[in-house]
Amino acid sequence: MTVNRQEGTYEFGPHGSQSVLEAGIDTLVDHQWLRPSSYPSHSVSELPFSGALGFGQQLTSGGISDQEAGHRIGANDPVAVLSRTIAIALPGRYERYERCGRRIIRVNTQIDKHKHGDPRGDPLPCLLSSKPQREGTRLLHETSSRSLYGTARISFLTALIFIAPILPTKMVAQGIAQGSPPPPGAKVTKCEGRAIPQLEDITEKAGIRFRHIFSSEAKYIPESMSGGVLLLDYDGDGWPDIYFTNAPTVEMALKGEKARSALYHNNHDGTFTDVTDKAGVATPCFAMGGAVGDYNNDGWPDIYVTCLHGNVLYRNNGDGTFTDVTEKAGVADGRWSMGAAFGDYDGDGFLDLMVSNYAEFQLDHPPVFGSSANCKYFGLSVQCGPRGLKGAGDSLFHNNGDGTFTDVSKSAAVDDPAGYYGLGVVWADFNNTGRPDIYIANDSTPNYLYKNQHNGKFSDIALESGTALSEDGAEQASMGIAIGDYLHTGRPSLYVSDFSFDYSPLYRNDGNWSFQDVGYQSGVGFPSVPWVKWGDAFVDFDNDGWLDLIVATGHTYPQADRLPNSGGFRQPKLVHMNLGGGKFCDASDQTGPAVMERRVSRGLAVGDLFNDGNMDVVVEDLDGSPMVLRNHGIPGRHWVSFELAGTKSNRLAIGARVKIVAGGMSQTDEIHSGGSYLSQNDLRVHFGLGSATKIDELEIRWPSGTVDVSKDLAVDKSYHVVEGKGIVPAGN
Repeated sequence: MTVNRQEGTYEFGPHGSQSVLEAGIDTLVDHQWLRPSSYPSHSVSELPFSGALGFGQQLTSGGISDQEAGHRIGANDPVAVLSRTIAIALPGRYERYERCGRRIIRVNTQIDKHKHGDPRGDPLPCLLSSKPQREGTRLLHETSSRSLYGTARISFLTALIFIAPILPTKMVAQGIAQGSPPPPGAKVTKCEGRAIPQLEDITEKAGIRFRHIFSSEAKYIPESMSGGVLLLDYDGDGWPDIYFTNAPTVEMALKGEKARSALYHNNHDGTFTDVTDKAGVATPCFAMGGAVGDYNNDGWPDIYVTCLHGNVLYRNNGDGTFTDVTEKAGVADGRWSMGAAFGDYDGDGFLDLMVSNYAEFQLDHPPVFGSSANCKYFGLSVQCGPRGLKGAGDSLFHNNGDGTFTDVSKSAAVDDPAGYYGLGVVWADFNNTGRPDIYIANDSTPNYLYKNQHNGKFSDIALESGTALSEDGAEQASMGIAIGDYLHTGRPSLYVSDFSFDYSPLYRNDGNWSFQDVGYQSGVGFPSVPWVKWGDAFVDFDNDGWLDLIVATGHTYPQADRLPNSGGFRQPKLVHMNLGGGKFCDASDQTGPAVMERRVSRGLAVGDLFNDGNMDVVVEDLDGSPMVLRNHGIPGRHWVSFELAGTKSNRLAIGARVKIVAGGMSQTDEIHSGGSYLSQNDLRVHFGLGSATKIDELEIRWPSGTVDVSKDLAVDKSYHVVEGKGIVPAGN
């Protein structure tokens, strides 16, 4: 591509170059994305600022012409390259070009919100944000869920170019295509020359009859968001049980009708029994998902359920029953809560509670289906949101140690005053400081990484750490969080699921609060592009000592079935096997027919349901029955697992870091509450050992700071470890 000016003609590469930046050219065009006369123009009315948007039907020294808007942009007018989109603002409003990810952008530091802002009155932020601190530039990012609206609308048009030949051209939708098209040469790497474990659907055989309630048209956004699944050993018998959340339709809720959630007890023989009524956990609320934690340190795992308009804390009574203690504990929240996770952020031995909230939604006055631009999907009427809805803010509840909690969200600086649309949340010690940090996946807005300051406060370092946005600096429709040390570096990395026509990023933890998005580079990015991704988990399916990855999918809109090449409403799951060296291969179609069966999945949790050393999967579907996938493993591979109990630390040892050395390889994991999409994995730590026949060393760093070390352990066993005592018989 050639850019013409009176001073001369300049040519530059597919993603811009430093030389162009130094040349100070006032009009930039990225020829990888923009080709003259290739794509239609779009009218100014589609964008919330006074300039114009053009797709370069003409590129001459006279400027770029936007045919529909009838606005002619001069060659010297400021232009910013955004994926396949050119954003153009009025002259004099931009001060400089900056390098942002793979491209050069123009940064606006003098925004007049009355002329250039969102029509709802919020200031338009920097047109494109990326990893500015790493690039040596601090971009403006004074955003809220509404101030990002302008950027979101621009980057949404990226999707139009990507699929323009097959789909309508007038569209705005929830969380779609916030990132860039796949890079040149991107391809799927299929698994070859290795044994692939088979995942068998045993749901019916296991006696699970639960079905999630579903509205066939899903006219309102809460009807598409429920479906978290929790694994917990509620009766302490050493076998994981399953709790499925459920939600009514909006119509049912307005009539006072409730949806029945379900608790299934593990019978130790491959089957489960519905004990919901006996346990007293059938109808907590308009349930979304939840998390598990022993908030009162009595040795029995409790259940926290996130809900629309009031969460529920179930105290485990230790006799197979639960009691609703929400009011006494003070953790109802009352907003539309989605993700939740327990973690001891101040090291006092009691679990605190982080809750991510989504948006304001009134059951008796919901937004009208298909009524505005935020309620369209490729021209079809769909449910409204999240854009157009006001963000709800988040909550951090500090455990007082007496069965009650105090809301410290604002004083801890994690209350989300910007009003982002919170979904998945997890606590993790990302930099080995001894205190857990918080990561929140936000839908269609930047994610949060709250660094624990060790003084009761947190600071959001998501932008400078590289975990807020996509590789190219675009907000994504982030939903589920998989966390794990897939590289054996001793540092947890993050995989974040998101919407279709966008890849899921894999944020590799490079240490010192620095992450690199290697989604495409690792091989997990490109296979994810066609699907809407939800629950996810790192898990060693083949017990080779390397964490694999599984992702549940399913569209948000039932109306997707009416669109060609949309992936459909029901979608297959994704399974990626770890090749070592930071690479994965796609084994989705090699793990058995159940994985490829098209479902409308949401929550996903992993655990060794049958205590055979193979990690199994439970997926809750929005429409219909869940799926219990039994992992048949690979013969001859060894394993080990650990169940921890704190004494100085919280009883469930959430936040404890476990390291083993076996077969010349070190592996590290941490016990997490929450994570995935609104779900809870097995709290036991599992390691695949490959051919190793002995564990040379086990090191546990407890949340209290205590370190316990054991040596020369046998393989193919599950150990019970008590803080300060080491390995003890189970039940002690």
